[in-house]
Amino acid sequence: MKATGRPASYGNESISSLKGADRVRKRPGVIFGSDGLEGCEHAVFEILSNAIDEAREGNGTVITVTRYSDNAIEVEDFGRGCPVDWNPKENRFNWELVFCELYAGGKYANAEGENYEYSLGLNGLGSCATQYASEYMDVTVYREEKKYTLHFEKGENIGGLQSEPYKGKRTGTIIRWKPDLQVFTDISIPTEYFTNTLKRQAVVNAGITFRFREQKGSGFETTDFLYQNGVADYVAELSGDDALTQPVFIESERRGRDREDKPEYKVKLSAAFCFSNKVNLIEYYHNSSWLEHGGAPEKATKSAFVSEVDAYLKKTGKYQKNESKIGFADIQDCLILITNCFSTQTSYENQTKKAITNKFIQEAMTEFFRSQLEVYFIEHKAEADRVADQILVNKRSREQAEKARLNIKKKLSGGIDLSNRIQKFVDCRSKDIARREIYIVEGDSALGSCKLSRDAEFQGIMPVRGKILNCLKADYDKIFKNDIITDLIKVLGCGVEVTNKHSKDLSTFELGALRWNRVIICTDADVDGFHIRTMILTMLHRLVPTLIREGYVYIAESPLYEIECKGKTYFAYSDREKNDIVAGFNGTKHTINRSKGLGENDPEMMWLTTMNPETRRLIKVMPTDVEATVAAFDLLLGDNLAGRKDFISENGYKYLDTADVS
Repeated sequence: MKATGRPASYGNESISSLKGADRVRKRPGVIFGSDGLEGCEHAVFEILSNAIDEAREGNGTVITVTRYSDNAIEVEDFGRGCPVDWNPKENRFNWELVFCELYAGGKYANAEGENYEYSLGLNGLGSCATQYASEYMDVTVYREEKKYTLHFEKGENIGGLQSEPYKGKRTGTIIRWKPDLQVFTDISIPTEYFTNTLKRQAVVNAGITFRFREQKGSGFETTDFLYQNGVADYVAELSGDDALTQPVFIESERRGRDREDKPEYKVKLSAAFCFSNKVNLIEYYHNSSWLEHGGAPEKATKSAFVSEVDAYLKKTGKYQKNESKIGFADIQDCLILITNCFSTQTSYENQTKKAITNKFIQEAMTEFFRSQLEVYFIEHKAEADRVADQILVNKRSREQAEKARLNIKKKLSGGIDLSNRIQKFVDCRSKDIARREIYIVEGDSALGSCKLSRDAEFQGIMPVRGKILNCLKADYDKIFKNDIITDLIKVLGCGVEVTNKHSKDLSTFELGALRWNRVIICTDADVDGFHIRTMILTMLHRLVPTLIREGYVYIAESPLYEIECKGKTYFAYSDREKNDIVAGFNGTKHTINRSKGLGENDPEMMWLTTMNPETRRLIKVMPTDVEATVAAFDLLLGDNLAGRKDFISENGYKYLDTADVS
């Protein structure tokens, strides 16, 4: 008997494979690393890579990339022109191999040797995969006194190969395509991607002009990127005139293999570097591809630089007695380094080419940097001493910052026990975080009233004594010396979110360590109460913004008026609400009293209006526009005196009735 809900049988007929364009269109993430904007950007780089390979072989000195207003893209080179006609060896047209066949192209070795010594695109996927993922693609090729054209729509060729005589002198390839929204979730590639990518390619491809054209209305804006001396010019541009050292360009070649049974290959190593106490940047490139995640070159750089700098510090006696060894972070803090290496064989971590894994390249680069740095430190003694001193300053500053971080961690995350008691903090009995609430109240009188009226099972009370520090204007040293703030952070239990130059995470923030499900700010409904509330919110925004962003912070509304009529008491939280209540009495005699402060209310009324989950009013603090919130805090509480003066001039009249002036 067949069970209900069981899937159909899994047999021979269950196996199927994607064919043709579907191999890319239905699984773009496999080829491009993502089906979102990042994948769409990578498709651009695949087409650009082919043009770069041509230009680097000496075929053309200009590559033009055009971004059209409808999100179409065009890459034009002046190389030899992509082969598109009949290929007797493969018994197919070359255009079919290039644009319709994955893992085919001119980057693979042939009987006469490789077409490209150092190729940026080795996987044979780029042109075909991008064509498959396009709404349309138009290809124009100039070669051998002919002009060839191809047109594709959604992975299918329309009309075959068209050709006509061409008597002009130019050669090259023009590919224009529009990424398909049926393949990618987003095709609106930002201008910054094109400018950043083309600038990087200009840096590592000396003497080649990368031209970016962007359609604006009926015309185009054009920007050229050209570094005649490649990475050397780029490092000089970054370092400026007041660096610790002058830029240095180094290069060499090596031959080797990743394993004894693997074939030997060639590696061309080059880099430019200098040291600066104002700028730092490290970028690794391999076969022109920016290695965002590094891999082998990053490991080689860290090993070589730490080894050689450490040896120099020991040799010159610059370490203090029993001082710990430097780390790469101390060097990185003052290093500008651009590596630009090439190899005839490359093992990329994946198709997106953001890291390489070649064992021999790592070994070659390590030895290359160590030997070059050893010579550099000998030949440039004065500069080497300046660098060594700066690296030690970085190291000692980092260690001091780490010590401060640990002290802050100890201060902010200490347990709330008899030996580390928070003054006047009142905990609740429940250990269930999902139930626990902490009321932050103003002053001792409010503490007493809230303590008597709360539900001690799940409601804790933390009084704020005196005026809280303005955390927008104070620096961190001053903030963490403030007992009110550090006590409150201890009670919250989650630490703080603070970063600085020497530590990616000075904070000990951990959302999972938060001891409360709700953090409720409870102040009087008057000017002083609003001011204290704002200061507490500012503190939370500066030190633990995640609590606000994730919806843990609330404001408890206190009533403005108590209205009595026929023995019943009504509470109004605004003038409008008061008027609506009074209107409902239809002339019946009633009295209206301004509500007392929190500390003057009896426990029954406090429970009813402020603490009873069934009757209280809570406002969840969830800023929908963080930038606007930051701007408002900065305007009202920051250092923008002129802006605050203008705001008061324009809006102050609205608050004259509540102003505390005599």
